[in-house]
Amino acid sequence: MHHRFRPILSLAAALLGAAPPGAVAAAERERPNFLIIVADDLGYSDLGAFGGEIATPNLDAIANGGTKLTGFHTAPTCSPTRSMLLTGTDNHKAGLGSMAELLAPNQKGKPGHEGYLRGDVASLAELLGAGGYRTLFSGKWHLGLAPSQDPHLRGFQHSFALLQGGHNHFGKNLSADPAKGFTYTRDGKVLEGLPANFYSSDYFAGQLIDQLKDSAKAEGGKKPFFAYLAFTAPHWPLQAPREDIARYKGRYDAGFDVLRAQRLERQAQLGLIDPAVVAHVPILKNGSWDSLTAQEKRSAARDMEIYAAMVDRMDQNVGRVIDALKRSGDYDNTVILFLADNGAEGMDVEKGSLPQIRQAVQNADNSLDNRGNASSYIGIGPGWAQAATAPSWLYKAYATEGGTHTVAFTGYKGFTRKGVAPAFTHVTDVVPTLLDLAHVPQPGTRFQGRAVTPIRGKSWVPYLTHSASLVHAGNEPIGTELFGSRSLRLGDWKIMDLGDGVWRLFDVARDPGETQDLSLVEAERKEKLIGAWEAYARDVGVILPDKQLYRP
Repeated sequence: MHHRFRPILSLAAALLGAAPPGAVAAAERERPNFLIIVADDLGYSDLGAFGGEIATPNLDAIANGGTKLTGFHTAPTCSPTRSMLLTGTDNHKAGLGSMAELLAPNQKGKPGHEGYLRGDVASLAELLGAGGYRTLFSGKWHLGLAPSQDPHLRGFQHSFALLQGGHNHFGKNLSADPAKGFTYTRDGKVLEGLPANFYSSDYFAGQLIDQLKDSAKAEGGKKPFFAYLAFTAPHWPLQAPREDIARYKGRYDAGFDVLRAQRLERQAQLGLIDPAVVAHVPILKNGSWDSLTAQEKRSAARDMEIYAAMVDRMDQNVGRVIDALKRSGDYDNTVILFLADNGAEGMDVEKGSLPQIRQAVQNADNSLDNRGNASSYIGIGPGWAQAATAPSWLYKAYATEGGTHTVAFTGYKGFTRKGVAPAFTHVTDVVPTLLDLAHVPQPGTRFQGRAVTPIRGKSWVPYLTHSASLVHAGNEPIGTELFGSRSLRLGDWKIMDLGDGVWRLFDVARDPGETQDLSLVEAERKEKLIGAWEAYARDVGVILPDKQLYRP
């Protein structure tokens, strides 16, 4: 470990009481707090610090003063990413080889495809809790519905959780039975109702602030904390307070083609992309902006206004949490990591490609004046999504860069690498990074008397403190698969299959937009990477679906 983060004494000795009380207290003070913030379906360039026009001053301040992890990658959708974020291992090893809601017939009942966080993985909350941390969670869980799968029983000492993957942002249509509807729990107990003024981002942030204050009081302020704040914004259905929507009135009337060009130009100005980068041409099932009717344009522009309002409101609530940390004196010793769980959502929600969505749309009032209210059910669609993922190819649910290359940044006084940090990083790296900083050893294959799957990710600490120029070696294969869309990264080279069974080859360092398939000119390299993917698939237990249930 880099010398900046060597403990004053062995943590194990401190936990066993082998050091004098004063030395133990000094070691606790050296260990940082952790705050992980996850946005749901946020586009790469939605935040101001990453090229967007939406007002996000609180997140921008952290990103601009910290480290922009511009090579960060996730799974193509939410729950697989969250399983890796909390375990440091591949989603197939963690039990989320597919989303629980979208298991193919041949995947059901198979190891690695349980649809919930398996018992033979140790969660970050369990590991840090055993290492002397307060562990706090508020927001979207999506890693299991059964009582034994609640975050309160996976290491979070205090939790407020939406068990499912998404819900009405105003808290409507609640159920006490997770098998029948949307369910919230607090410390493992099912809630019968929510406050009348409930709005997801407001309440998730408020609950975390309360947990921070109450747990510090109960512990006498002695223990560091690990806090995980998982927003459901800006995941569909697009819903936001009217005052937030009003601030964006007319902002998107020029359409998604114009917005895409503006954001690409701004990314180049910020040094996030090379101005010479060729952006992938968007796939627009409904045509370009100019091909839409006046009514279609009006509705689409309103949808993006609502989406922007949701991102804006999320940022306001991040500001509330940051203010709370500053008031308590914890801010300067807190490592903050912000990330999106996948690329922007490109599904046309109103056309209802999934049965549960079709039913929700049929019951909604999606008239122009009602869009964004609690009784509406809409999404942004592929045009706006590809404005947010440009220069990358496609969006959520695909193993393309547009589906897996997501916004991420970190802020901490101990990190000397500031500004744009382009090295390839992966969501499985978060667990080993935080354990490294906390001086908590990795569990290997055993934790608290049970067998566990080893951590696969790599610590960022050497990279973020200038002790290393890379996180992952150029000869380390890193694979991905979801819904049959799959990829493998080996250094700057990547093979990718959309789910149609066709492998494509890209040099993503020179072609981040994945515009030039080099399969024919680099046939030998392609075969090498295919072999590496097959080895990865055997290792983690990939079961390719025999039926395609979801493709936006």
